[in-house]
Amino acid sequence: MAKCKYNESLPMAAEGYARRGLTDEQIAANLGISVDTFYQYIKRFPEFSEALKRGKAPVDIQVENALLKRALGYKYKETTREALPDSDGEGSKLKVTKVVTKEVSPDVTAQIFWLKNRRPDLWKDRTDNNHSIDLTQPIKFVVDKDDIQA
Repeated sequence: MAKCKYNESLPMAAEGYARRGLTDEQIAANLGISVDTFYQYIKRFPEFSEALKRGKAPVDIQVENALLKRALGYKYKETTREALPDSDGEGSKLKVTKVVTKEVSPDVTAQIFWLKNRRPDLWKDRTDNNHSIDLTQPIKFVVDKDDIQA
């Protein structure tokens, strides 16, 4: 059986990689361990698991905020700069020529994704159709007499 590579520096390193937005697979590779070992460390070492949670939390919040912003739409200012000659005629400087406020329309796909995940009770794709049949009673077939051919 292989010797465990776990040491006290791994949680801090894992937290840093998670904070940069790396996936579990990428974190494991950077730590020099297999993905299976990575998941074993999460189960065996609570400090490792907690470090990953701390590292992932800020990135998850940033992504949630970006998704919400995209779902709702937003405005931003776009600044155009042009190289204009200096007053002394030598060289040029970038000068602001115009500032325009632009609007990004709400994104329906982002809205659907948000609602399906945040409000699955109202927005999930599937509905549960619970049908009950009493199998102890005989099944009655109703046939329209016009459908019967002589």
